[in-house]
Amino acid sequence: MSFTEIDVQNALKNLIDPNTKQDFVSGKSVKNVKVNGNDISLDILLGYPAKSVWDEIKSMVEAHLSSALPGAGKVSVSVSSKVVPHAVQRGVKLVAGVKNIIAVASGKGGVGKSTTAVNLALALAAEGARVGVLDADIYGPSQPTMLGISGQPNSADDNMLEPMSNHGLQAMSIGFLIDGEDTPMVWRGPMVTQALDQLLHQTKWDNLDYLVVDLPPGTGDIQLTLAQKVPVTGAVIVTTPQDIALLDARKGLKMFEKVGIKIVGIVENMSTHICSQCGHEEHIFGAGGGEKMCADYNTEFLGGLPLDIRIREQADSGTPTVVADPDGNIAKVYKQIARRIAVKVADMTQDHSAVFPKIVVQNT
Repeated sequence: MSFTEIDVQNALKNLIDPNTKQDFVSGKSVKNVKVNGNDISLDILLGYPAKSVWDEIKSMVEAHLSSALPGAGKVSVSVSSKVVPHAVQRGVKLVAGVKNIIAVASGKGGVGKSTTAVNLALALAAEGARVGVLDADIYGPSQPTMLGISGQPNSADDNMLEPMSNHGLQAMSIGFLIDGEDTPMVWRGPMVTQALDQLLHQTKWDNLDYLVVDLPPGTGDIQLTLAQKVPVTGAVIVTTPQDIALLDARKGLKMFEKVGIKIVGIVENMSTHICSQCGHEEHIFGAGGGEKMCADYNTEFLGGLPLDIRIREQADSGTPTVVADPDGNIAKVYKQIARRIAVKVADMTQDHSAVFPKIVVQNT
């Protein structure tokens, strides 16, 4: 029985991508379909990094086509990913070398925002993306310690800073530029926002798919200025199930909405505590708060992480959980959340500013 490229496309309309929940044709992932006799070859180009599931998707597509098209010969599928830039808030200057910026924020301190940010960045990198981390918490920079990076960045001739790197991430922090871990940043708001602007725009980011920005906690003048000056593709809110943390997290979410930044979703940290001695699981900070907040604001619950001593120990030692125990259950949760963030970003409006020609009006 003979079939055409159209038949192949139609067959793939019935196959759902388990990550996007869309069929591969609607998701515009099917490329370069070729039919040679009874043999079929095609490419699946995913809009999100997913190195760990490429083989699974390849096998799934090949098996589906073999059964959906009677008489099909050899079916060859190549799977890869390509991350493209997506739209940010209006009137904000884009950053050279960065496709997408994901802000990780919290309404209050102490909810594990920085630990979550670095592990999500590492999880995106593990899936094959080029990822950087900008430590925007000027008063309390923690990324140098969490990433196990010491020393100062090199400065190029053009006054640009070379990002520091470890664990496959590019990184920049005010912590790299000050003398000593105990040096306090006794700065007023305008100095802080200027410092962040310089860290963001004067770092030579090298072709990043994602720059994860670890924002300071709160919703004051500094956070508002940062939200207006940093071209953010989407924001992730980190909270705990505790009522007071959720109250502040709601304020953070509303702040992003007011400045036109899309909310990707909410991560609930310290959802449960599992006793290291007996394995008993307990909701010591309450239960269901993150899901309720998501329902109230029509946003997505990205996932919950346990209160586990290993997360703290691994981050403090400079090897966060995703690299310290990449096959463990906690790293698996971080990777699931990171993939969901990437899928949601891929579904956002693309940024086409680079393809528009520049119009120059001259008097002749």
